[in-house]
Amino acid sequence: MPTMSWLEPTPLHGSLVSLVPLDAAHRDDLAAAAADGALHELWYTIVPAPGRVGETIAQRLALQKAGQWQPFAVIDTANGKAIGMTNYLNIDAANRRVEIGGTWYRASAQRTGVNTECKYLLLRHAFETLDCNAVEFRTHYINQRSRQAIERLGAKLDGILRAHMIMPNGTLRDTCVYSIIAPEWPTVKAHLDWLMARPR
Repeated sequence: MPTMSWLEPTPLHGSLVSLVPLDAAHRDDLAAAAADGALHELWYTIVPAPGRVGETIAQRLALQKAGQWQPFAVIDTANGKAIGMTNYLNIDAANRRVEIGGTWYRASAQRTGVNTECKYLLLRHAFETLDCNAVEFRTHYINQRSRQAIERLGAKLDGILRAHMIMPNGTLRDTCVYSIIAPEWPTVKAHLDWLMARPR
């Protein structure tokens, strides 16, 4: 039976990015990344303002200590700088389930192949190392770009949680819940391999 130590901080390495356990030392790079494109101004996402990145790191590390999240800094392998954050969250060791979420990248890294490789690394580790039964994704119903990116991975829509979250601006979020289950991973993996191999 898996325990709370089932998911240990583990670096995951790809060709475009490496995912390394989040640390306070990533603050300056991540503040610069958050300022690229003013992502925190998008009302339907939750991205920290540049001046609040340190607070966000502290919150995520506290959730890690509680066994609820495993946060990563997304590192650009070309220059060694942190360009975003991602996480395993809603960790359910007993049922071998995790959610991938809380993900954001600096605007200049979007639509470059970074997200596909990032999700590939997290999914491969979840299914092939952690032996997960399912990996979940959640996003705002209105966030069409995020929904399309999740569906492009091969995840299927499980349902919509109505009035699920109160957003920072006070509006209610309808949350779309997607998942990939273990029997689907070989097909999803082949698809992601193909996407990453295509010329950009």
